[in-house]
Amino acid sequence: MIAVVKDDAYGHGAEAVAQALSDDALLFAVSSVGEGARLRAAGIGKDILVLTPLLSAEDALRAGYYDLIAAAASAESLALAAGLRAHLVLNTGMNRYGFSPQTIEWACRRARALGVRVEGVFSHFYDAADAEARREQTRAFSEGCAVVRRFFPETLRHLCATGGILAGGEMFDAVRPGLGLYGYAPPPFENSLGLLPAMQVWACVGQETRPYGGGAGYAAAPRAFSALHTLCAGYGDGFFRAGGLDAVGKLCMDACVREGRLPFGKKVCVLDDAAGYAAQHGTTAYEVLTALRNLERQYDG
Repeated sequence: MIAVVKDDAYGHGAEAVAQALSDDALLFAVSSVGEGARLRAAGIGKDILVLTPLLSAEDALRAGYYDLIAAAASAESLALAAGLRAHLVLNTGMNRYGFSPQTIEWACRRARALGVRVEGVFSHFYDAADAEARREQTRAFSEGCAVVRRFFPETLRHLCATGGILAGGEMFDAVRPGLGLYGYAPPPFENSLGLLPAMQVWACVGQETRPYGGGAGYAAAPRAFSALHTLCAGYGDGFFRAGGLDAVGKLCMDACVREGRLPFGKKVCVLDDAAGYAAQHGTTAYEVLTALRNLERQYDG
């Protein structure tokens, strides 16, 4: 298992998640060299793969210093990875990053000439739910891996993220669960495995108010209220300004006004189902989770 903990482990706290999974994961995957460096600073000793290709000489120096595994996806990022550990990225149809099947042999020859220590090769499904697209990408990946292994026989091959796993995709040598680690299935997949959300998000009551005047936050109160309280959570913490959190009207940046009495200092669970909250706002759990910041997290034991 390559545990994907990019973007602060999808809002769950990358250091805490990596420490919790350190006995189970073969390696961890992050989005940037900076994220990898933070895991090293937190004492994570397992291998760390940076999924975004190197972008600068500074990135390359930091990757080497922190013993991170670089992603090499183009002539430019391959050159930056000279002398480093790396996984080659194979473009099988997503067209985000990677060498095409027509150029992967050149990439292998160039990597060998540059002294890149190629330890793996990976790709990504652009629509894991599309069986025909999945078969075509799997075929292209398998053929590309055969080329890579002619040059680097021990390369670790990985293709499936959470969607690919749920679709029954070819596992090769490893899988890269991301969203599934945190208890959610990516759309359009149903949660057939019975995944449970791993985290709750909590906020504190900052004031209880006997209403005065005609407002409720940044709007006129829709009706008369006998009591209101202010919860210290808002769109600055990653929630949607348009509403939610049982707020009266729109959220403020760091607060929301709600109906009823709650005492100062009381902690309130404001999110325990990112998929449900996302559905209310026409988006996905990915967007909800990765936007979260500042608030207290509690984890399922």
